[in-house]
Amino acid sequence: MRRRLTAPDGETVNGFTVSEIARRADRGRPQAVTIYFDNNATTAPAPEVLAAMWPCFAEHFGNPSSLHSQGEAAAKALAAARAALARLLGAGSPGRIVFTSGATESNNTAIHAALARDPARRRVVTTTVEHPAVLEPLAAAERSGLEVVRIGVDGEGRLDPRELCAALDERTALVSVMAVNNETGVIHDLTGVAARAHEVGAWFHVDAVQACGKLPLDLEALGCDLASFSAHKLHGPKGVGALYVRRGLELEPLLRGGPQEAERRGGTENVPGIVGFGRAATLARDWLAGDGPQRLAALRDRLEGELCRRLPGTLVHGAGARRVANTSNLRFPGISGEALVGLASDEGLCVSTGAACSSSRHRPSHVLVAMGLDSAQASSSVRLSLARTTTVAEVEAALEILVATVQRLRALAGAC
Repeated sequence: MRRRLTAPDGETVNGFTVSEIARRADRGRPQAVTIYFDNNATTAPAPEVLAAMWPCFAEHFGNPSSLHSQGEAAAKALAAARAALARLLGAGSPGRIVFTSGATESNNTAIHAALARDPARRRVVTTTVEHPAVLEPLAAAERSGLEVVRIGVDGEGRLDPRELCAALDERTALVSVMAVNNETGVIHDLTGVAARAHEVGAWFHVDAVQACGKLPLDLEALGCDLASFSAHKLHGPKGVGALYVRRGLELEPLLRGGPQEAERRGGTENVPGIVGFGRAATLARDWLAGDGPQRLAALRDRLEGELCRRLPGTLVHGAGARRVANTSNLRFPGISGEALVGLASDEGLCVSTGAACSSSRHRPSHVLVAMGLDSAQASSSVRLSLARTTTVAEVEAALEILVATVQRLRALAGAC
C-alpha cells in the first residue's frame, strides 16, 4: 500500500497532484512535470530580479562611465546594487565590492592579485575540496613553479582550521578556502584563519559562492581580505559576480582596459546583470531575516529521512557536519549516479552527480574521494539542492520519483 503523502491537499507541481506524479513514476514517464533540485548549479532568476533588470535594457541603457543623463542613471543603478550587496555581505562600505563576470573571474582575480604583489611569495595553501575555479588556476600556476599545499578533510567533509593554519608560513602569498562546499553543503570552520594568515603576511581569500544568500555573512568580522560571489546562485542572473576587497588592499587587476570599478576591473559593467544581482541580494537578506532557512532545512531533512527509510543502505554524506539548509548529497549503493540522474530527468526531476562544471567529465567527485570514498561509492552518489521556493509538494513528488527510480535501477542491476 502506498504511504500517505503529507503535501497539503490540492497542492500541485506544474498542474499535477503529488498522487498523480506518484502514479506516473510507477508506470512511466510523466508529462510536463519539472521539479528542479539542482540549485547549487544555478537558480531560477526571481520574478522581482527580472522586473528590476528590464528597464536597464529598455530605458536606462546608458554606459555608467558616460557623463550624460543616461550614463548618470546607469551609474546610480550600479551604486544602489553595490550598496544592496554590501548590506547582504556585511562588507562595510559599498566601495569594497568589485563587480565581475562571475565567481570564476573573482577567484582568478584573487589568485592573480595575491601572487602579483610579492614575487618572493610563491606558496598558496588551499584544500582538496575546493571548486575547480580555484583548483585549476592553482594547478596551472603550480606547473610554473608555484608551491600549492592542499589540506584534506575528514570523512564528513570537515576541514580542521588548525591544520590549515599550521601550513601557513612567511613564504605563503595566499590561503584560499571555500566557506560552504558546493557538493555536500558542509560549512567550513574558518576560525582563526584570517588572524594566522595576517600574522605571516599572507592574504586570506574565501570562495563564498555557496554561502551567499544561504547563511548570514559578516565579512568584516570574518577578517578575510578577498571573497568571491556569483549572482546566479541566489536567484540572480548568470554572467555577473563580485569580489569583496578588504579596505586598504591594493588589488592588481586581472582585466585591464579602463577605469571601471575604481580601476580594479576594466571593461564596461554589465548594468542589467548587476542591478539584478542587487535585487537578488535584497531578497536573500529578507529571506534570511525570516524563518526561510529553518523551513528549507525541514524540507531537506524530510527528503533525507524518507529516502533513508524507504531505500535501505542510503547514506547522507556530511550528515555529521554543519551544513547549509538546502543541500543533500546521498549515496545509493548498487546503482550508477549518472544513470539515476538521467532516469530521474526522464521522470521530470532534475538532480546532479556533483558540481555542474565537472559533472560532464564522467569522473568521480573529487570532493567525495577526498572524504575517503572509493570510485564506486562516489559514482553511486547524487546531489539534491533545493531552492528557497521549494514546496512540500515538490519534495513529496521527488521522493516518489527517486524511490521508484532507484528501485528500478537496483532491479536491473540484479537481473544482470
